[in-house]
Amino acid sequence: MSTPERATIGQDLSAAEAMSAEHRDNPLAQYFLRNQGRLIHKWHHYFEIYHRHFARFRGRSPVVLEVGVFQGGSLQMWREYFGRGCTIVGIDVNPGCKRFEDEATTILIGDQADPAFLADVRRRFPRVDILIDDGGHVMEQQIITFGELYHHLQPSGVYLCEDVHTSYLPSYGGGLRRPGTFIEFSKALIDGLHAWYMPQDSRIDAFTRGTYSIIFYDSIVVIERRPIDAPRVSKTGRSSY
Repeated sequence: MSTPERATIGQDLSAAEAMSAEHRDNPLAQYFLRNQGRLIHKWHHYFEIYHRHFARFRGRSPVVLEVGVFQGGSLQMWREYFGRGCTIVGIDVNPGCKRFEDEATTILIGDQADPAFLADVRRRFPRVDILIDDGGHVMEQQIITFGELYHHLQPSGVYLCEDVHTSYLPSYGGGLRRPGTFIEFSKALIDGLHAWYMPQDSRIDAFTRGTYSIIFYDSIVVIERRPIDAPRVSKTGRSSY
């Protein structure tokens, strides 16, 4: 769900009128534009990002965990996008979200900043392929959720945290370059990605060995998992001098 503090561009236009051709050119955006079901509230540029990172899971029965159920519209969108056989898990603090549970969707009621609750999520769902954090957007919530669930993802999984512009909003605990925001936390992860090149071998940890990329977009951070071996360099061809 989008956060209210950020100015809405094109708010006087319909979704179809406001969305650029580039942003609507994928099945998720098209579902959003024709949606007559439960409410979905998304920034237009998110759909391109989702499709870029999630397309490879379509038709492969992924387990998709979304923190932040809101009114349940995105849960329906994910099921349509990923196809029959996918498992959808929604997490929310609002007990009323239980009404969105069905044969292919499990709704768990709990606090995403509660490690004990997240430990129970890991126990109940030993396999998770995609995690989307669209929860409370508060710094503690985003950081604790990442710490508890990132390494629980499958080795080829994708972790996507959205609405990270709250890292710049004081009402969410944010502020420009303020220590403890999710953006600053994510910047530090870049060092972990490059630990191979640091003199202390102890810096090479499970994150280094299990993370392929960290990608920053406007308001979204995507971390892609993949088993990684120590980097190697070679030369081919003839030297010209």
